Amino acid sequence: MTNAERRLEPGHRVVIVGGGAGGLELATRLGDKYGRKGVFDVTLVDRSRTHVWKPKLHEIAAGSMDMSEHEVNYLAHSHWHGFRYRSGEMIGLDREKREVHIAPYLDSEGREVTPGRSLGYDTLVIAIGSQSNDFGTPGVTQYAMKLEDKSDATRFHERMVNACIRAHAQTTPLRPEQLKVAIIGAGATGVELAAELHRTTREVVAYGLDRVDADKDIKVTVIEAADRVLTSLPPRLSNAAEDLLTRLGVQVLTGARVARVMAEGVELADGRVIPAELVVWAAGIKAPDFLKDLAGLETNRLNQLVVNATLQTTRDENIFSFGDCAACPWLGHEGNVPPRAQAAHQQASHLYAQFGRMLAGKPFQDYRYRDFGSLVSLGHFSTVGSLMGGLVGGSLMIEGYFARMMYMSLYKMHELALHGAAKTLLDTLARLITRRTEPVVKLH
Repeated sequence: MTNAERRLEPGHRVVIVGGGAGGLELATRLGDKYGRKGVFDVTLVDRSRTHVWKPKLHEIAAGSMDMSEHEVNYLAHSHWHGFRYRSGEMIGLDREKREVHIAPYLDSEGREVTPGRSLGYDTLVIAIGSQSNDFGTPGVTQYAMKLEDKSDATRFHERMVNACIRAHAQTTPLRPEQLKVAIIGAGATGVELAAELHRTTREVVAYGLDRVDADKDIKVTVIEAADRVLTSLPPRLSNAAEDLLTRLGVQVLTGARVARVMAEGVELADGRVIPAELVVWAAGIKAPDFLKDLAGLETNRLNQLVVNATLQTTRDENIFSFGDCAACPWLGHEGNVPPRAQAAHQQASHLYAQFGRMLAGKPFQDYRYRDFGSLVSLGHFSTVGSLMGGLVGGSLMIEGYFARMMYMSLYKMHELALHGAAKTLLDTLARLITRRTEPVVKLH
């Protein structure tokens, strides 16, 4: 059947698995335009109850952002925007019956909230994002923390605050690894977390933990196997970011390969041991393991679903995939579209338009990635990045206040896509007012 012959009947069942930045934006737009009118029966499936923009996880982990002020409740949001939300985790797929298999949902005490079930679909969209790739490094699973979702970020923050309080209360000298944080991976997540931690750990100590000397006792180390940090940015900006981290007192180790992670720190391939009470693994990504050979769909070595330029999977035209879990060709370039938030946003907009073309019986269009550059926040100290493509008509390296404003605007674009201008403005004003009456860093 050609794309032009895929004219859809009213009530066409669209199931979107994954409520991340791309999946939630797509569900919201489809629900607003088609779900309310009964043109599409749109269902969003996610194992979490709330959504937080993934690039903000490092701020939650460091304590510089209160997650409760930025969470989007799926159930309420779906009610307001004309789609259904179903809690649960996708564990299987029956392409012949066109059913998605959902695992039972258990509460924190192990009690079943919803049973295992299957959801029928006419069109399926898989947008479940990515997870960290530890490359089989010994000790990562047992001793390292990852920032894959909001629960990881919350757990890291709690452990960080507890470590500071414990050090303040104990009568014995600090152990070599106490109040030390090792971040493995100097990509955007690792560098942003290091910069945020420099400030927030000192803010925590300033609230009466006077037995801890922040400059002397607290140490953050960033470990990177490549020869520089932020390899996706031009060398000048990469060097600028590393210089700033060094001035902040962050130890930066480049060209350092991790041999194993231990309970008390990190051992490097050259035999050096970096003492650390908290270890964060932020090196490399891959798609979730269950996608590998899912119902015969084609995947690559990173478990990503291989899709063609229309975002349809190569072996099933009724299944689409986008975002970090999909290997999408970058037309006009070698390789695939990079795993960035801007790509997921663009693909969600493109796929939304594809559904309109399906309704009209028109052929699908190819997705063309527009690279607007990369921005990396160094907390309150600076932001560095590069702008390129249609945004500036060329390429431009930026840093400082202007870069920081551009970085903040990326999140506002996401909020606008979900809530519209009025609610985004009101939420922003409410946060500004609330911040004046609360600690500058989350203390619990």
